[in-house]
Amino acid sequence: MESYDDVLEAVGSRLRSLRSERGTTLSQLSEETGISVSTLSRLESGQRRPTLELLLPLARAHQVQLDELVDAPPTGDPRIYAKPIKRHGTVHIPLSRRPGGLQAFKQILPEGYPGNDVQQKTHEGYDWIYVLSGRVRLKLGDQDFILKEGEVAEFDTRVPHWFGNPGPGPTEVLCLYGPQGERMHVRARTK
Repeated sequence: MESYDDVLEAVGSRLRSLRSERGTTLSQLSEETGISVSTLSRLESGQRRPTLELLLPLARAHQVQLDELVDAPPTGDPRIYAKPIKRHGTVHIPLSRRPGGLQAFKQILPEGYPGNDVQQKTHEGYDWIYVLSGRVRLKLGDQDFILKEGEVAEFDTRVPHWFGNPGPGPTEVLCLYGPQGERMHVRARTK
């Protein structure tokens, strides 16, 4: 495993390469970042240890992420090893592991789940459901919806609600649950 000293020593050559790729001189980079030419030269040659105060303006000038500039070692395994939970004929696969706050699940609902007994419930929170495959019947107050593949529903769980799989076949959904009325914030950036 690479030590922190090795990681920091490699920053200088990375800085030199980025500056060369951009065709920028030390003087031009100094003007752009406010860092003296001598400091930049010592950073690139490895004679000066990089600090956050020096790396932030350099990352901005070179238009790279700080971790790309430093080539920091990995911080751990980001994968979530989910254990499916089987409940009342359904399968719930947790996709988040942080306790509290918003929770994400993939759910597999068998055809006909949960049966013919449509009993709407209310509770604190906010739900967001995305249909991956199959269909979902959603009763929300006096309204009755059929959600198809690719459709999304978001609702306050204080409104009486119920959902199930009207068939045919099993249904797969992604669900985000927010406690105490916490809403999901789904945003799309425009170009």
